[in-house]
Amino acid sequence: MRLYARPTKRPVSSGERLAQAVTRLAGSTVAFSIATAAVAIWAATGPFFRWSDTWQLVMNTASSIVTFLMVFLIQRSQNKDTLAMHLKLNEIITAIGPSSKEIVSVEDLSETELQKIKERYQRAVDRITAEQVSREIA
Repeated sequence: MRLYARPTKRPVSSGERLAQAVTRLAGSTVAFSIATAAVAIWAATGPFFRWSDTWQLVMNTASSIVTFLMVFLIQRSQNKDTLAMHLKLNEIITAIGPSSKEIVSVEDLSETELQKIKERYQRAVDRITAEQVSREIA
């Protein structure tokens, strides 16, 4: 049972296009090669700059800026991946049947509510395990 129509291509904002492009580039071999080359060049120029505080500050500042921006980029990418995964799992759950529909959108529940559901499922597993053991004994 499909709950939605296949989405059509929607216009994507320039910010989203930029974030997608940077996400793809940041995880590439090219990005790793550029970062490695930058560190090698920085290290090689150390003697030229007499290992000065300014020379060290340049790398410190650059790495801090890149790290700061990458934290947000990684979080954005994880949020999008998590949302897509939840939607796919919701599709599977709703296709299985009505007994599982209460689990759809469980990610929106509080931690306490999730713990209660987990305990309920654990009791069900314990009951099934006990039934299997009693059948094996009999």
